[in-house]
Amino acid sequence: MKVLLGIGGADDSLDALHETVERAVETGDEVTVAVVENPESDPSPDELVERASEALEEAGLEDDVRRLSGDPGSSLVELAEREEFDQIVLGGGQRSPMGKIRLGDISEFVLLNARVSVKLVR
Repeated sequence: MKVLLGIGGADDSLDALHETVERAVETGDEVTVAVVENPESDPSPDELVERASEALEEAGLEDDVRRLSGDPGSSLVELAEREEFDQIVLGGGQRSPMGKIRLGDISEFVLLNARVSVKLVR
């Protein structure tokens, strides 16, 4: 499976990185990591590119990390369509005190606009 993982630096996106890498090792998925700018996260995009590259290399996977510019959600959806990915993986989906899932702006946009399957890692 050809998987596009979008990360923006929040803790849930770093969890998604590790889970996606582990799954790719087990299943043979091709993983491309797309680093997007997320003003709500602390790590810089350069630091995220380095972390993602290290995670892929340590797992013995091809180092395919890209830095996207512009609107994060739009950039992810456009890349997924242009390069015919089978799935987009994102961190996200926090639970509210009432038990309802709250999505971030990027996750919501991708879920509503992607033409491929979207997996949220919580």
